[in-house]
Amino acid sequence: MQGRALALPARLPVSAASLMTLLVILVLGLDWLSRAAVGADEPPSYQVECRLEGGPWNPCVMTVESVGERWWIDMEGLRVLFRHNGRGSVEMRRSSGPWQRVSGNWQEDHALCWDGLCAKGSFPLD
Repeated sequence: MQGRALALPARLPVSAASLMTLLVILVLGLDWLSRAAVGADEPPSYQVECRLEGGPWNPCVMTVESVGERWWIDMEGLRVLFRHNGRGSVEMRRSSGPWQRVSGNWQEDHALCWDGLCAKGSFPLD
C-alpha cells in the first residue's frame, strides 16, 4: 500500500441536537462524579440528643444505614452501633467492644433507650 494516503473528510457534519445531547451527557456525568466525590450516597444522619447512663442530654448524631436494621449513634467521641435481626432482637456494640443483646424501651420524655443509652429527637423507626 505504498503511495496511498488515507482520505478523511475535511469536516464532519455535527447537528445542534447532537451537540446538545453530548453537552447534557457531559453535565450529568460531571454531576454524578461530584456527588460521588462528596459522599452524596452516604446514609442519612439526624441531629438528636443523647445521654449515657442517666447523665445530661448532649447533642449527638444518629446515622441510619438501613431503617429498623442498622444504625449508629456518634456522641462525645463514642460510636455505638446497632443491628436488628428482624425477629425482635437488637444488638449494640460500643466502639470496638463486643456485640451485646439490648432491649429498647420508651421513656416518659419520649426518649428511646437501649440499656443505658438514650436518644430523643426526630429519627426514623421503621
